[in-house]
Amino acid sequence: MTTKYLKKTYYFDYDSSQIQDLTKEAIQLTSNQEKIENLYLKVRDNWRYSPFEIGLTEEHYKASTIAKKEKAHCIDKAILLIAGLRAVNIPARLRLAKVSNHIATERLEAKLGTNELAPHGLVDVFHNGKWKKCSPAFNKELCAIYNVDVLDFDGTEDSVLQEYNKDSHKFMTYLEDYGHFEDVPLDYIKSIFKDNYPDLYKTYLGSKDIQF
Repeated sequence: MTTKYLKKTYYFDYDSSQIQDLTKEAIQLTSNQEKIENLYLKVRDNWRYSPFEIGLTEEHYKASTIAKKEKAHCIDKAILLIAGLRAVNIPARLRLAKVSNHIATERLEAKLGTNELAPHGLVDVFHNGKWKKCSPAFNKELCAIYNVDVLDFDGTEDSVLQEYNKDSHKFMTYLEDYGHFEDVPLDYIKSIFKDNYPDLYKTYLGSKDIQF
């Protein structure tokens, strides 16, 4: 049932030196719970979240490519975590959703015309016989800037984006769940982006990636 979520793929290239480096500490740990927590924290905090790094190419979504960057989109960070988890024999899969962001969205809204982000990337992790969801997107420095609690994850409970910040202001809202995927569904990702931001998609059609 879960073996297909352990596979190495073009995108989840966990035999690459970059992903092997990511997992060198986790692989020494005893329990899967410790491994999950170690890899989650590494991906959460070692790559700064940026919603402005939107990929349209296969190369963009390759885990070893993402590992070389300093900042990454939520889908990119999800891919990186999945590759790391599969490398230490923990089943993991990509989940896509649509969310709205209610804080510090001026730059996004100026470009997208909305505070809704689609698709948003999360990770499903199989641990102790159950699938649990997590979001490694927001690094702790970003959470401090937006006055939001930092999310932790060890595979025992769901850990998804915060609905409110510490001042009880609305922060994130989940609007739609696009489901889970064994591999990166690039064509589907592009179709979601096109459906939600048709003018922006046309502007960047033919470009390697969207950066704004």
